[in-house]
Amino acid sequence: MHPAIEVVKLKRLFRKKQARRSWRTVVALEEIDLEIQEGELFGVLGPNGAGKTTLIKILATLLLPTSGQAFVDGIDVVKDPRAVRRRINMVSGGEHSGYGILTVRETLWMFSQFYGVPGKVARERINELLRVVGLEEEANTRISRLSTGMRQKMNFARGFVSDPKIVFLDEPTLGLDVGAARDARNFIKSWVKDRPGKTVLLTTHYMTEAEELCDRVAIIDRGKILACDTPENLKRRVKKDSIFHLEVAGLDSWEGLHEIAGVKQLVSTPRDGFTELKFILDHEDVLPQLLGKITERGSRVLYMRKTEPTLEDVFIELVGRSLEVDTAER
Repeated sequence: MHPAIEVVKLKRLFRKKQARRSWRTVVALEEIDLEIQEGELFGVLGPNGAGKTTLIKILATLLLPTSGQAFVDGIDVVKDPRAVRRRINMVSGGEHSGYGILTVRETLWMFSQFYGVPGKVARERINELLRVVGLEEEANTRISRLSTGMRQKMNFARGFVSDPKIVFLDEPTLGLDVGAARDARNFIKSWVKDRPGKTVLLTTHYMTEAEELCDRVAIIDRGKILACDTPENLKRRVKKDSIFHLEVAGLDSWEGLHEIAGVKQLVSTPRDGFTELKFILDHEDVLPQLLGKITERGSRVLYMRKTEPTLEDVFIELVGRSLEVDTAER
């Protein structure tokens, strides 16, 4: 049995134009290794620009690697891309696929026929997907008249209309409202559970989405995989630490706080009228000194709580910043 997806020393470089005809090389993926088993719902978690979309585009045969190898269902994506495409489908958040003059139903039908889905099966599957994404009433509406959220719902349905063996979901809930995103996540879970042998590779920068859906998660940043394991095992990495969330008023600068002995990581996020601080501490004995330093600066602690580790805490410990701090697009 071969893995559903296998990546070996995969590297991708881009050249970006600078001023005065100069160029610089950007490393989007830096010789990563990855193996995803058949039937897994696997997540790739990271900020914008981390390399998530580049990885999916290579696996979906939309982009060639600079070096290394990638296999989908045991097939080399470079040597036999057509065979790969027959086995996969892809959904990207914020995309605008389809033709404006076609209706939602016509668009889904067109894509089903691209994959050779028999007519009766296609009609039944389209009806089911329209119900799942809540587009039954808009089935005969032209694409050009859909809102952004409705377009994304249609794109999501399109990704499953061919019943692919492996589906790539690149930020699939981007642009969806809370209810629609919840329905999409429920469908993804049931699709994998009810269809043995199906595999999902999901990229997201939503921590809760990865934690809710994924059997295993790879945390990626600046083209490198920093950790790969189940969500629970990843959270055990920081289980021994003390994690505190504070809301502080009147904090002009947090410089120097991270230099206190026992402070492993500190993330500061400006909010409306206060500053949110997240500390990962070696032990709770550090807290009085930390609070003393904050009050010495004339700041007031509005709120404080100790929390259990989350995937975001794992990410902060690994890379030293929150997912709210995005890197430049790669």
